[in-house]
Amino acid sequence: MTWSPTSWKQKPATQQVAYSDPAALTRVVDEMGQLPPLVTSWEIEKLKGELARAAKGEAFVLQGGDCAESFDDCRSEPIAAKLKILLQMSLVLVHGTRLQVVRIGRIAGQYAKPRSADVETRGDVTLPAYRGDIINRDAFTAQDREPDPVLMLRAYERAGLTLNFIRALTDGGFADLHHPEYWDVSFAQGAARERYEVIVRSIRESLNFVSAITGVESEALRRVDVYTSHEALALPYEQAQTRQVPRRAGWYNLSTHFPWIGMRTAQLDGAHVEFHRGINNPLGIKIGAAMTTEWLIGLLDALDADRSPGRITLIHRMGAKNVQSKLPPLVEAVQRTGRTVLWMCDPMHGNTETTPGGIKTRRFDNIVDELEQSFSLHTQLGSRLGGVHVELTGEDVTECIGGSRGLTEIDLERAYKSRVDPRLNYEQALEVAMRIAGHLRGST
Repeated sequence: MTWSPTSWKQKPATQQVAYSDPAALTRVVDEMGQLPPLVTSWEIEKLKGELARAAKGEAFVLQGGDCAESFDDCRSEPIAAKLKILLQMSLVLVHGTRLQVVRIGRIAGQYAKPRSADVETRGDVTLPAYRGDIINRDAFTAQDREPDPVLMLRAYERAGLTLNFIRALTDGGFADLHHPEYWDVSFAQGAARERYEVIVRSIRESLNFVSAITGVESEALRRVDVYTSHEALALPYEQAQTRQVPRRAGWYNLSTHFPWIGMRTAQLDGAHVEFHRGINNPLGIKIGAAMTTEWLIGLLDALDADRSPGRITLIHRMGAKNVQSKLPPLVEAVQRTGRTVLWMCDPMHGNTETTPGGIKTRRFDNIVDELEQSFSLHTQLGSRLGGVHVELTGEDVTECIGGSRGLTEIDLERAYKSRVDPRLNYEQALEVAMRIAGHLRGST
């Protein structure tokens, strides 16, 4: 079948909604198609090159952000807090590994979430499930749960505002490595804070030494690149920003640098695989415990027929108890194809549980355990784990149990803010970065 930005409509589409007014949906998609792109093709190609380097062990990828972004959080403080924790984690990784770190935020587009059920029932009332701010609203009323195509325009606008602020911060010196002390960790306690402050002092001393010797403060150290990513779930939204650009062949999804496909939408004959096979963006593929070797090889053949360097990132999310049995066959199957892909670990999604009180959470020890098992297994198999994908926030939330502060189930009630899945807080995220850096340098 000949590919086009709309050819996905000829395939079975999961995790999509039926809009009551198809004409309104068409108007929104057409309007978005005329608006400026959110990202550029040269940014996308630059990221693809950096992912190719990471696949060869020349860089490490840090991907992180909210489980599901909220329109309400399109404010300066939450955006700056997310950027800050990504920068701090990358600083720890750079210091610990001596590798370039590629920073990718789950940001400026992560407004849709897959759901296990189409409806939600409370008491004797059943309504459509909340699928993220891009589709419907969280409040449990018939009006709020009705899918509204205009929300895609609101998502585009907020993604644009978020990107604009991120670019202003990174270009304006927020990421200046000469002043890492500006990235406050005031609420962090104990070992994580102390170890981070040691790293900051070491970096400052190194930079001061280089400046004193050369008389130059490198401009390259004053700004960093931060790329965007989201699960490309709402296909009308992705289609609307997919276009050809001057002096480049092919099509680009210009709503984000790095879209990914989740397990629930990775059917080989499905609409999401059909859409993604035709765009030039680098692609992420989430791999869970249910993934088979035949399915995975089929996805690689469909989505990367040309075996383009940096095209495919495989993000495994097995759960700590499944890594040993489920991951090796998949790694070995990819190795037999002769492909070079970037492997990343998502230690969050496979370790979700619900407390007796009905609160969804994750245990920090299980998150770290899956990470460490994954690093070891890749090494044993002659492979390489080149990145980590985590759900986190720059706020002092209490959503995941454990960490250096020893959060318990009782603590979850203090500051649980996520609408969907639990996230690492500032302190826990820093601790994860330190564990990764220690592992990559061969220490514990």
